[in-house]
This record gives sequence, C-alpha cells and structure tokens, in this order.
Amino acid sequence: MSEQRARAREALGHGAFDLVVIGGGALGIATTWAAARSGLRVALVEAGDFAGATSSASSKLVHGGLRYLAMGPGAVPMVRENHAERRALGDHLAPHLVRPLPFLVPVYRGGPHSRPVLGAGVVLYSALSGFGDGLGKVLSARRAVEYVPHLRTEGLRGAALYHDHQMNDSRVAITAARAAAEAGAVLLNHVEVVGMRRTGSRISGVELRDRVDGASFGVDATVVVNATGPWLDALRRMEDPSAAPSVRLSKGAHLVLRTDTPWRAAMTIPVDDVRVSFAIPWEGQLLLGTTDEAYEGDPADVRCSEADVAQILGEASTGITADALDRSRIAYTFAGLRVLPLPSGEGGPGDTSHAKRETVITAGRGGMISVAGGKWTTFRRIGAQVLARVGESLGRDLTGAFSDGVPAALPGAALPDRVTAQLGRELPSLPDDVLAHLATHYGTVSHEVLALALDDPSLLDRVHPDGPDIWAQVAHAGRFEWATEVDDVLRRRTTVVVRGLDTPSVRERTSELLALSA
Repeated sequence: MSEQRARAREALGHGAFDLVVIGGGALGIATTWAAARSGLRVALVEAGDFAGATSSASSKLVHGGLRYLAMGPGAVPMVRENHAERRALGDHLAPHLVRPLPFLVPVYRGGPHSRPVLGAGVVLYSALSGFGDGLGKVLSARRAVEYVPHLRTEGLRGAALYHDHQMNDSRVAITAARAAAEAGAVLLNHVEVVGMRRTGSRISGVELRDRVDGASFGVDATVVVNATGPWLDALRRMEDPSAAPSVRLSKGAHLVLRTDTPWRAAMTIPVDDVRVSFAIPWEGQLLLGTTDEAYEGDPADVRCSEADVAQILGEASTGITADALDRSRIAYTFAGLRVLPLPSGEGGPGDTSHAKRETVITAGRGGMISVAGGKWTTFRRIGAQVLARVGESLGRDLTGAFSDGVPAALPGAALPDRVTAQLGRELPSLPDDVLAHLATHYGTVSHEVLALALDDPSLLDRVHPDGPDIWAQVAHAGRFEWATEVDDVLRRRTTVVVRGLDTPSVRERTSELLALSA
C-alpha cells in the first residue's frame, strides 16, 4: 500500500465527517473540492479509479454549446454560462490543461444548414462569449482546407469558424482531486460502498470494502452525497429499496485515429438538424465521435462496438476524406455513459438524442443527496450547487464556494509555453515533444515529476519510443496521484493507452514501478 493510500485510510478511521461523497467522477470531485474550500471535513470514496468511467470517456471538450442555440432563445443563458466557465478554466483555473481550439462547421450542398444560418449562429456564439476568441465568421472552401487538410471538398460551399476549448479529461480530474486534497479533503479510490450506516431513518455514513487489500471499515458522516453517475439508482436503492428509476443512460462511443498531418482546427460535422459529429485533433491524434443511443446494460460493461465504429466512421466521412478514416489508423476506442435525469413520473429509455442535458439534485428518504446529469464544462459550478444543497442539510450557508473573485487555480496552473521554455533551460537534453507534453499535462507540477529522476535517471526515458510519456510520470502517479493499478497509470494518468502503446513490456515495467511505490 502506497504512503498516500495509507494516510487516506488512516484519516478515514478518525472521527466523523461533515460530508462523504460517493463517486470520484467530475461531479464528485468538484463537490469535494468545493466542500473542502468551505471548511467542511469531507471524504471522497470511489469504487474504481478517479474519472475511471464516464468522466474519462468524454469528447474532451470544454465548450459553450453551439448546437444548443438551435433550441431557441431559452438556451441563450445556458450558453452564456457555459462560456463563462469555459473561459474561467482556460484563462485562470487550468491554462495548462484546457486550451483554446478553433472549430469549423462545414456547409455542403444539400446539408441540414445554410451558410447564412451558420454565419449568424457563430456570430451570436462569439457575442455570448464576450468576443473573447474574436468574431465567428464564414470561410470560403479554399480557406477552410487550410485549417483541415483532410476536409472533404466535394459539394463544399464553405465553413463557419468559431472557438471553444479542449482538454485531457482524466488529467483535469486528477488535478482537481489534488486541489481537493490540498484543501484538506480525504480521497480514496478502489474502495466500494457495500452498505449504508443509519441513525434512525437517516443515512449517517457508509460501510466500505477496500478492493486493494479486502479490508472492511466504515465512515460516519452528517451528510452523504451520491455522485456515482451511471450507478446513481443502484446507490439510491441501497438507501431505499423502493426508489423508482431517476435516470436513463445514453452511450457515447469514440475512436482515436493516428494521423500524419497536423490539423489547425477541429470539425463539428452536422449529422442532422440535432446531432453533430466531432473530429478533434487531440494528443497528436484525431478523436472522432460521438454516438448517442439508449443503454440499459451493466454500466461496467459499456464498450465501443463494431456497429459504433461503423457509425462514427460513416458520419465522419460526411466531412473527412477516406484516406484519413482508414480502419488501420484506429489506435484506441472507448465508450462512456451520459446520465440523463428522468422527468418526474417518466419511465423507459426514450429518445436520448432529444433529452435535456441538465443537472438534477434530489434528496432521498434517508436524507442522501443524489446528483444526476452534469458535464465537464460546468463541473465546478455544479459542485458549488451540490454543496449549497448540503449546506441546507447542515443548517449552514455554503453558497460561496467558488465566488471569491478570481477563480481558484488548479495545481500546476501556468501557460504551457512558459513552462516548456523553463523546462528546456533546466533539462536541455529532454526532447521538445517530451517537454511540451509535461507542460500541457502537469504545468508547474512538471518539476515535481522530474525530481523523481534525480535518484534514477532512467525515469527520464520514454515509456514507449513512439510516445512522449516518460517513466517519471509512472512513478509520480503511484506516489502522488492515487494510482494503484496499471490501467490507472497508462489509461488515465498518462496517454500511453490512448496512443495504442501499452505493450506487454510497458505494462510489466509499470507494474514494477507501482510495486515500488507500495
């Protein structure tokens, strides 16, 4: 057991907590971070790994939601709020992790949208962001190809240009978890809730089993928050066996393709009047997706199927040339589940593509607070909303978690170009792609990562010759980032798996380094 894990286990055994959060995805981490900043004694427990399910299976976007404008004037406040959070993340909280990216919406002859309509849409979108990224506009077909070299030109009448941000969702989650821990929270992954503690009819804590060593223990808490995403109703039934379904699930699958040609912009490809398909340059590769279909199976079994691959490639071919979409280029596939709150009294899966993407906070018969829905762009704001609801249960005003002027920065926050330059002066022997990779995944925390190589210079070697990750990141994940399993490191702390580089020898050495951290 690592020293970090041992300290968390020990802390969970000392006294009662004001709040226990179940679920270490985006919303659970945000709630924990907000609670710790507000002075609560808070613990977060996660059955798998932090961001191990839905929160690491997103489209890697922090965005205002251009397509929401098609819903009418009522969507304007939501888009404006999304933009405010997008800019807060990219400008202040995590400029090393959340980066601006231009997007093109191609306009084809016979397509669902016209040049004038899209032109007006991106201008309005720019206005709602305060023109912080400049003015959206319509490009000619010739200019559009300069941004996207694999843009399909047959029938192309131009493209609308706008801006959003992208991120590595797993790294944002781990960094926000660190922020919560630095604010005083106790966090532990790979520990599952096996029962509820009760005082009379009220939920007053949780019974836990550590999946690493099998130990059983419990935690007392005044308030319990259920932020388990696709497992939300399973936890609600643990509180109240008669609890009716409150959410439906929608599967979103993605592909990661190797690409030889850099893209200067992402693409938002209209599929119909509601759905779009994304093609996004990400981690030196091309991310494609996503699907949107009702899912009723075990959340732990969600996978990208052959039908998903065919659908994603088919939809992408509307705007991308065939050579860029060859199946031999696929490096990685993944799928996650959107959690869509059911309107009161509604049952069944329904049409997920038209379902509202909203957040609903409820309290069960035993007082457990459950949060359904949500998205990465507004995760910080949703965490504050959940905390305000916790405050009602505690009889305290907890509405100001993130309203203290300049947003609280995440650990490592810095402009990546500056970090890259500084690292280059300190370690000129490291390749440029490795320096840039460290800067855009750790920011100033890169110094902490590289310090591990002082005693073992081999940690500066690449994990795989074809990728920018180095072994110091693996050691750092085991010591400081709650990583206990090989996939914790290779899939979520680094980019090894998403590049298709997790060979047997890579996995073996990763396991050895994790054992040294135990």
